[in-house]
Amino acid sequence: MPRTISMETDMEDRILLAHGSGGKLSHELITEVFVPLFDNEFLGKLDDSAVLELEGRLAFTTDSYVVSPIFFPGGDIGKLAVCGTVNDLAMSGAVPKYLSISLIIEEGLPISDLRLIMTSIKKAAEEAGVQVVTGDTKVVDKGSADQLFINTTGVGMIAQGVDISGSNARPGDKVILSGSIGDHGIAVISQREGLRFSSPVESDCAPLNRLVAEMLGSGVEIRCLRDPTRGGLASTLNELAVSSHVGIEITEDSIPVRESVQAACELLGFDPLYVANEGKLVAVVSADGVEKLLDTMRRGHYSAESAIIGDVVAEHPGRVVMKTGMGASRIVDMLVGEQLPRIC
Repeated sequence: MPRTISMETDMEDRILLAHGSGGKLSHELITEVFVPLFDNEFLGKLDDSAVLELEGRLAFTTDSYVVSPIFFPGGDIGKLAVCGTVNDLAMSGAVPKYLSISLIIEEGLPISDLRLIMTSIKKAAEEAGVQVVTGDTKVVDKGSADQLFINTTGVGMIAQGVDISGSNARPGDKVILSGSIGDHGIAVISQREGLRFSSPVESDCAPLNRLVAEMLGSGVEIRCLRDPTRGGLASTLNELAVSSHVGIEITEDSIPVRESVQAACELLGFDPLYVANEGKLVAVVSADGVEKLLDTMRRGHYSAESAIIGDVVAEHPGRVVMKTGMGASRIVDMLVGEQLPRIC
């Protein structure tokens, strides 16, 4: 006898393939789980696309999130998806406005977990001041995915006069880091491998668009902004050096690293310079205004530990050199291979 699917029993249990069929269960999943959290003038219409009115310079980005596990200290895949996309927009100087959220859900995912993640998306979007205006849901056979994958697309607006690019760094500029590195990567790997440290490590996952707005409002000339995610700080600095055809020199002792993260990296054989972050930014700024900008950043919730970590130089273009705590110098290259897979 064909199985009768009851919303009363299944919607409070686990995702079924029928939730991706486009039929009754798909509709109920959308109307009972998604719409109540994200209802707005665009999404509430449930049209095939959101119709938006935009004027001026547009920033547009897209990203996919496959982090494992989907819950980790300090966040989850939903918060990560929103913050990662918002931050990508902010690094171009844009004010994030709208997001799309597309879910690829593995059959068997508990509905309770999905609700937690969607609530996390709602909270992160509210903090960032963005609206989720459209989305999509697909369900795949058990074993065809790893619980949940999320794709996000973000749209933002760039004000006139804002010109931020990885190609804008000039010799004489200063390099600022907004806080300690390595927190996100170590938080995820510790949860994945069941590691316990004397001082718990939490992901730094956070939306940085309000911080960037305050930085732009300071009047200081900001040339480059980047969030050092996969590949860590080292890879990000190398990208900037290559794009701008300049050298970058940093000082090891000026780079903030939490003791718990440093200890975990030593235990696991990682270099914190290459460990992913999801709530930090690197700024290349004119030397004239660096102290004013630091003062602004240090008043921020997510940037109290901001520090000058180096200089932009004309020598060795395309290369990053670090002065170590021992007084020696070493080349800091881009990450080779995959140090921590499935980190975002």
